[in-house]
Amino acid sequence: MAASELYTKCARVWIPDAEEVWKSAELTKDYKNGDASLQLMLEDGTNIEHTLDPKTKNLPYLRNPDILVGENDLTALSYLHEPAVLHNLKVRFVDSKLIYTYCGIVLVAINPYETLPIYGTDIINAYSGQNMGDMDPHIFAVAEEAYKQMARDERNQSIIVSGESGAGKTVSAKYAMRYFATVSGSASEANVEEKVLASNPIMEAIGNAKTTRNDNSSRFGKYIEIGFDTRFRIIGANMRTYLLEKSRVVFQADEERNYHIFYQLCASSHLPEFKNLKLSSANDFLYTRQGRSPVIAGVDDTKELSTTRNAFTLLGINESYQMGLFQVLAAILHLGNVEIKDRDSDSSVIPPNNRHLTAFCELVGVTYQDMSQWLCHRKLKTATETYVKPLPRLQATNARDALSKHIYAKLFNWIVEHVNKALITNVKQHSFIGVLDIYGFETFEINSFEQFCINYANEKLQQQFNMHVFKLEQEEYMKEQIPWTLIDFYDNQPCINLIEAKMGILDLLDEECKMPKGSDDSWAQKLYNTHLKTSSLFEKPRMSNRAFIIKHFADKVEYQCDGFLEKNKDTVNEEQINVLKASKKFELLVELFHDGEKAISPTGQVPGTGGRTRLSIKPDKSRDSKSKEHKKTVGCQFRNSLQMLMETLNATTPHYVRCIKPNDFKMAFTFDPKRAVQQLRACGVLETIRISAAGFPSRWTYQEFFSRYRVLMKQKDVLPDKKLTCKNVLEKLVQDQDKYQFGKTKIFFRAGQVAYLEKLRADKLRAACIRIQKTIRCWLARKKYLRKRSAAITIQRFTRGYQARCLAKFMRRTQAATVIQKYQRMYMEKKRYRQKQAAALAMQTILRAYMARQKYQALLREHKAVIIQRHVRGWLARCWYKRCLVSIVVLQCSIRRMRARRELKKLKIEARSVEHFKKLNKGMENKIMQLQRRIDEQTKENRSVNEKLVGLENSYTAESERMRGELNRLRGVEEEAKKKTNQVTSLLEELERLRKELSATQQEKKTIEDWAQTYRNEMEMMVSELKEQNGSLKKEKDDLNRLIQEQSQQMTEKMVRSIAQETQQLESDLNEERSRYQNLLTEHLRLEEKYDDLKEEMVSSNVSKPGHRRTDSTHSSNESEYTYNSEYAELEEGSRAAEDVTRGMDTSLTLKLQKRLTELEQEKQSLRNELENKEEQFQRARARDDAEFKKARGAELEYESLKRQELESENKKLKHNLAEMRQSLLGDAAAGAGAGAPGTPAYKVLLEQLNASCEELDVRKEEVLILRSQLVSQKEAMHHKDEKETMTEPSVYAEDVSKLKDADELKQACIGLKDTNRLLEHQLQTQRRTYDNEVESLRSELQNVKEENNRQQQLLAQNLQLPPEARIEASLQHEITRLTNENLELLAEDPTASREARVIILRRMVDLMEQLEKQDRTIRKLKKQLKVYSKRIGEMGAGQTEGQTSPGQMVDEPIHPVNIPRREKDFQGMLEYKKEDELKLVKNLILELKPRGVAVNLIPGLPAYILFMCLRHADYVNDDQKVRTLLTSTINSIKKILKKRGDDFETVSFWLANTCRFLHCLKQYSGDEAFMKHNTQRQNEHCLSNFDLAEYRQVLSDLSIQIYQQLIKCMENILQPMIVSGMLEHETIQGVSGVKPTGLRKRTSSIADEGTYTLDSILRQLSAFHSTMCQHGTDPELIKQVVKQQFYIIGAVTLNNLLLRKDMCSWSKGMQIRYNVSQLEEWLRDKGLMTCGAKETLEPLIQAAQLLQVKKKTDEDAEAICSMCLALTTAQIVKVLNLYTPVNEFEERVSVSFIRTIQTRLRDRCESPQLLMDTKMIYPVTFPFSPSSLALETIQIPSSLNLAFLTRV
Repeated sequence: MAASELYTKCARVWIPDAEEVWKSAELTKDYKNGDASLQLMLEDGTNIEHTLDPKTKNLPYLRNPDILVGENDLTALSYLHEPAVLHNLKVRFVDSKLIYTYCGIVLVAINPYETLPIYGTDIINAYSGQNMGDMDPHIFAVAEEAYKQMARDERNQSIIVSGESGAGKTVSAKYAMRYFATVSGSASEANVEEKVLASNPIMEAIGNAKTTRNDNSSRFGKYIEIGFDTRFRIIGANMRTYLLEKSRVVFQADEERNYHIFYQLCASSHLPEFKNLKLSSANDFLYTRQGRSPVIAGVDDTKELSTTRNAFTLLGINESYQMGLFQVLAAILHLGNVEIKDRDSDSSVIPPNNRHLTAFCELVGVTYQDMSQWLCHRKLKTATETYVKPLPRLQATNARDALSKHIYAKLFNWIVEHVNKALITNVKQHSFIGVLDIYGFETFEINSFEQFCINYANEKLQQQFNMHVFKLEQEEYMKEQIPWTLIDFYDNQPCINLIEAKMGILDLLDEECKMPKGSDDSWAQKLYNTHLKTSSLFEKPRMSNRAFIIKHFADKVEYQCDGFLEKNKDTVNEEQINVLKASKKFELLVELFHDGEKAISPTGQVPGTGGRTRLSIKPDKSRDSKSKEHKKTVGCQFRNSLQMLMETLNATTPHYVRCIKPNDFKMAFTFDPKRAVQQLRACGVLETIRISAAGFPSRWTYQEFFSRYRVLMKQKDVLPDKKLTCKNVLEKLVQDQDKYQFGKTKIFFRAGQVAYLEKLRADKLRAACIRIQKTIRCWLARKKYLRKRSAAITIQRFTRGYQARCLAKFMRRTQAATVIQKYQRMYMEKKRYRQKQAAALAMQTILRAYMARQKYQALLREHKAVIIQRHVRGWLARCWYKRCLVSIVVLQCSIRRMRARRELKKLKIEARSVEHFKKLNKGMENKIMQLQRRIDEQTKENRSVNEKLVGLENSYTAESERMRGELNRLRGVEEEAKKKTNQVTSLLEELERLRKELSATQQEKKTIEDWAQTYRNEMEMMVSELKEQNGSLKKEKDDLNRLIQEQSQQMTEKMVRSIAQETQQLESDLNEERSRYQNLLTEHLRLEEKYDDLKEEMVSSNVSKPGHRRTDSTHSSNESEYTYNSEYAELEEGSRAAEDVTRGMDTSLTLKLQKRLTELEQEKQSLRNELENKEEQFQRARARDDAEFKKARGAELEYESLKRQELESENKKLKHNLAEMRQSLLGDAAAGAGAGAPGTPAYKVLLEQLNASCEELDVRKEEVLILRSQLVSQKEAMHHKDEKETMTEPSVYAEDVSKLKDADELKQACIGLKDTNRLLEHQLQTQRRTYDNEVESLRSELQNVKEENNRQQQLLAQNLQLPPEARIEASLQHEITRLTNENLELLAEDPTASREARVIILRRMVDLMEQLEKQDRTIRKLKKQLKVYSKRIGEMGAGQTEGQTSPGQMVDEPIHPVNIPRREKDFQGMLEYKKEDELKLVKNLILELKPRGVAVNLIPGLPAYILFMCLRHADYVNDDQKVRTLLTSTINSIKKILKKRGDDFETVSFWLANTCRFLHCLKQYSGDEAFMKHNTQRQNEHCLSNFDLAEYRQVLSDLSIQIYQQLIKCMENILQPMIVSGMLEHETIQGVSGVKPTGLRKRTSSIADEGTYTLDSILRQLSAFHSTMCQHGTDPELIKQVVKQQFYIIGAVTLNNLLLRKDMCSWSKGMQIRYNVSQLEEWLRDKGLMTCGAKETLEPLIQAAQLLQVKKKTDEDAEAICSMCLALTTAQIVKVLNLYTPVNEFEERVSVSFIRTIQTRLRDRCESPQLLMDTKMIYPVTFPFSPSSLALETIQIPSSLNLAFLTRV
């Protein structure tokens, strides 16, 4: 494959860049061999010319296809080189927020500088048991791989965590240890895993500090060996430390801190116990203020100290030792503040009474004089005498600091030693896993002795790493039988020899330290002379004679020689140490220096002025302190300890974690390519890539290769043998056979070959796409052409037709013109033509009309047929619906009748009370009275005005009468005047005067009339105004009524919502408490099992010793809930036996276990009480709401109450009349039937009908009362409820009344109230008429019943005279006749009802036939028994009496039912057993019972029924001891069998069903009314009579919960291996999922391959579970809960694996998941379990599958995703989008901007940040009461149970 084939146009390459290290570019022109440059275009569009190196002609690195970017394993990349690695890490870290990436066997961990939710227990459980390559990269995956290899290979493991400061080494090591502690557990009760984790806070406090690169930087290396026993449980740990940075105790750079423990002490100095330490702020001490950064953001040092102290306590370091440690640390701080002053140039002095030196001496218990003396002096020894020499101030200060460092180093070693002691146990260690947290390669501007040792250690580790990688590659090739060629890799052994070999750097350094005049300069000259010419790895700087350069594997490092000798010596003044050893008041200080060596200089010199001495090696305890071995230098000690470490690592299987620091500014998810490349080169990741790339990095199985590249094969190339097919195809595709190799199971490819194959595949697919597009476009073009051609032909046809018509018209005109010449001919031809035309038209009309009528009739018939079908089908559907509706209504009526009766009892009392209503309407009455007074006043005013008007009219009438009289008088005068003519003049004058008066009177009358008219008009106007006001008031009234109704409706809705919310909250609280209680039961059971396991271990491991025996009181107290006085003796024997074998047990562990069990018992009891309180509060709240609601609805007016009382009295009279009729009917029946037929069925039927009629009457009355109460008191009830809920808001009615300001509004309100009263009265009258009609109908029905009773009596009298067989036939014939008559009557009335009645009749006939057959069987059975009895009597000779008859005669005689003894009637449903048979009963019925035989051959729940029948007999004989022992033995035996066979699903399911049935029997026959309402009369007679077993019911309920949880665990263990394989990995739809070119090299699993599970396997297993539970008679509700839990486990495990597997997040996998979920739903539908809530548990998985398939580009898509994925959390949605991986390059990745859009839209969601679902969560189980209809007296005990000793009673 030539370069020209790859470096073509549009190919993408990597070119070097100064800023980004590597930059991506695209070729704009094909490369040809011999070209000196490449034409490139950068991503920003810039065109550049890249010049090739003229010497090497190396082309730039090719870029991997986009489909490979973001891979989990860097070795899966087709092109393995530095830019590809860097880009892949950047994409995963920045875009996908993934911090872990595999690089072969190395886990690369990038510090995110942000807390991520990926280390919880749920994540640990998800990675537990998984293969390393199956899940996304994680530190837990590495830990799991180490744990599995330890268990499989029984070989010790090591996890090597390295990286520079701030890269996250400590956190990674911490999480690895947490994983081991969580997964493996502890083998003892000492909680070793907690102690291992507790060592972390201690070591961080004393060994970690803040640096400029890391706020919690480990300043030492540590190797922790976590020990495991043979069962691979943690039994202990051991810690080894390396290179403690002692110089940090006395010096810190800017922005750095001393060790955390000092700041924790200073922050807690205010605590009372720390007062004697005399500490203050950290800024007051020299050793803690030099870095000028005493506080870390977000860290509370006081809380951290509390955590440290708790860890000390957990590890067994008591308070006194802790205070001693704190004293030493405080003394170091005070020592640093001791000020030393110059006395002269050669001596120094400490001022007397120095406060800090005094505090130091008091804390360590030494004298002030001695300490001040030896801080400023030193002792020189010669061969003959000793001299004391003063020290200058600088040397004295250095000596003081050296002492501080030495004390802290001793303290550090002492703590490590005691931590190791606390982690060591007596159990023998079988294997271990070591976690090495060590520094990475370091290079600074100034590098000293510390960097030299660190880089030396990294050289050794890198060599070990290279050899291990090389070994793994070699093993892989040999396993696959690939020809092995030596891979050239960097071997750093020469560099190691340069450092540690003879005459190496360390050897020369030690030699120089022994020289009296040795110095750094002379040592540097020795180095130059020895290695400069002999070693190519050693160089001398050009500008310095006090430095040297070493070429390490990562980079060149220049070391400054200054301080090497002093740091290598690490000396301290011996006299100062002796002063501290002489302390008599402080024993801890003496203990620190007891085993330590005298760390003095080999030459006797005092410590120099060297800088930061950083190294401290823990001394070996085995060597003698007085020997010369203690004078080994730091370099020598470090070399030895490093050699021991390498030996340990070489003896284990290593696992590598390389921590990378992405930037130097601690910015979250910010990637600096320069820093990353530098660390990748230093940590060996690129070396791993280079070794992999040198061989065959890409490896495919034959099946994967065939599935991926099937498109490159022709049909003839596909052979049955996939291996041969792949070989043939690959030989054709890749000509150079060196580019690939065929192994046994895999194909190995050189670097770049997969990319080449992908290119061929993409080209083939692209060509196929082009071909498909070409074909489709051709088809579309041809289709378009055909449409155009058809249109053209149509146009031509119409055009030619038009032309033909034109030609015909022309010819007709020509012919007509010719015919005109001959008029006659024209006339005749025209007439003939018209006749023919008319005939033709007539024929066409008739024919077309005929055809249209035929078509219309056909359509009409079809339409009518459709209508008939529609009506018939609709009628059938309505009939079915009516039947269902009637059945439902009947059922609802029955339930509502029952509830209404209960409600009536409460309402009767409240209904008669009107006090509440009076209180509510007290204000209304006052308002009404005021309104009445105002109305009366207005009436009085109107009356006075009317009276005035009447008075005026009367006065006018009187005046008119008077004027008429006067006129009459004047007329008489006129007559007299006529007579008296002599008086005419005077009379005329008088007449004129009278006329004037008359005119005045008329004028006055007119004025009065005008005034009256005006007044009348005013009154009419006033009346019209009043009418208008009345209308407006009515309108306002209507508005107010409407408003009141709306407010009432709102209040009702509000009340309903509040009640629903409160009820939902209480139910959720109840479920939560139930869940806590059940979890506590699980914990209690686990502790019991653990306790039993301990006893068994002690029995198997220890030998009993004779001696005094004492009872294990704790065990008996823990069992008190399930055991009683009956088994005290057994417990004593068991506890004595346990005492014999457990005498060697650790007393402290036993006491801890007892204390823990007691605490759990108390917590269980408290939770149970709390649960009961919650339930009681729930009941009280519900009762309170009901009472308030009923009280509000019970308010009614006094008038209505009186009406109701009248109605009740009438009903009572009717009831009394019915009772009298009943009595009379009984009397008539007794008289008619005689004494020979009491209690006949006719009487019972009639009495039942009468009772039903009475009950129906009561129900009617109750319904009327309820409806009346609701109608009247609706407003008052709403008002009362509103006042109850919101006390701050005024009531609606108060507001409404307050709005009625004037009298008119009050008047309208009063009128409305009266209208309401009249309405209620009318309704009451209507109800009364209805009641009268019902009473009449009941009376008529009663008359009919009397007549029917008489007929029945006659028939009964006739039947009694017949023989039994004829009697039965006659009664059957009569019943058939009666039913036939009823059927005929019903058919005449209603055909539909007749069909229903016909069905009922058929059912009755079937029932009668069954009764007849049963009676026949009974008769035959009794005849056989009589024959047997007669035969026995004849044999005994006792049948010779005169009154005795023969068996044959007995058979022939009529048998009276009363005289035949029936065993079913005599048997009381009890089983009697002797007390000594109790163990046999438990053994045969529980311990040795085989569930399969019982489930198949016997009735479900038979053991439970037998146990309860035995219990009934013990209750019947009032034997409390027997009851107690039976229940206790039963419970303990069930526990025993479950412990023995707890992994057998069939056994657990069987005993769950029987335990629940036993619990239901205890409830059903307890005598409680709540449980007896479903019983028959016979079952109620079987109730327990002497004992209340409520406590045992609780115990059985707890046991049922434990069995249920055991069942769930058993199912989970069976389903767990199937879920991932069946739901995710298996391709249910073949060919949809494509294999992505990953080439991932998976680790081998410790578990053998059990085969591939499919979805069918899961469905078969679910069906097996369901059928087993159904066979065992498990309650259907309980089965629904089990199925719901099963589906939750399936959904949770599938979703969790989907969230942790990048390879599963693709479009095709989403389709597979949705199909699998649909199959599960189909299974639910087949089993009738769709309503159990199981489908809802799969909703998160369904939405995740939909999320994989929806579009993910635009804002509309984001909105759709947010509205669709309601069951997924934000973290899960973002995780799926980040993991979404296209399988083909034609798919597109999800852009980062789209993910940010999703996060922005989901920001306001209130949800848990947890990523994974809790697979261990178990829904709270409930056991609804399920009474059994099985009669106890009918139960037969099969002989197969071996229970012959039980006697039926």
